Amino acid sequence: MTDISTRQHRPADPAHPADAPGPAGPAGTPGPADTPAARRRGLPPWTLLVAGAVLGGVLGGAYGVEKPPTYTATSYVIAVPTEKSDPASALGFAQAYGRVATQLAVLGNAQARAGVPVRTLQRSVQTATSPDAPMVAVSATSSRPGLAAAMANAVSRSLTEHANATRTRTHVELLQFSRAMRPTAPSSPSPKVTALVGASAGGLLGGLVLLVRPRRDRDFARTASVPNPATAADAHGQL
Repeated sequence: MTDISTRQHRPADPAHPADAPGPAGPAGTPGPADTPAARRRGLPPWTLLVAGAVLGGVLGGAYGVEKPPTYTATSYVIAVPTEKSDPASALGFAQAYGRVATQLAVLGNAQARAGVPVRTLQRSVQTATSPDAPMVAVSATSSRPGLAAAMANAVSRSLTEHANATRTRTHVELLQFSRAMRPTAPSSPSPKVTALVGASAGGLLGGLVLLVRPRRDRDFARTASVPNPATAADAHGQL
């Protein structure tokens, strides 16, 4: 019995590696240096930012290359008061005409001139008005520059006809101020712009992951910590 007790409490001999506790912990348990949290801490934190920016830039550039360019053409119409009206009334009617320009009553007459169905006009045509000038801007977007100009001119002409049909009651006349010209450059963002946007979004996402990751590492270290070899030996000696 004495020999067995002596062998159980014999201190570890440095000359015998089997007696010394190794870095892997007792019973083959991974030590702190082998945990997933320790391996993740081996990489610098800024690598997440770089990886996110590079990945976002590649995806954004690919999107800009694959998506076909779009063109936008704009025509302008202006509301002019008659002798029985004033500029304030013309400004108010210009705001109203800007809202009805994309309605079926106007687009239905414009589809024949533009050569496209009403659904295409509803999807491609937009209007804008100014609070200071009695003017309406009619813009059309298409993958073909000539079609974009044709749709903008067709809608603006249909709008003037629709408005002038009631000018005896409104005392405001709508005239075409400027025709839409064939655009020479696309209005859609270039691949360089989409790549920059993608890189910014990827870098932001990497930063958010970087802010969340240290908290998870601390939680993992707190729940999966291995006892210190010296503390374990003291506890064993007290038995």
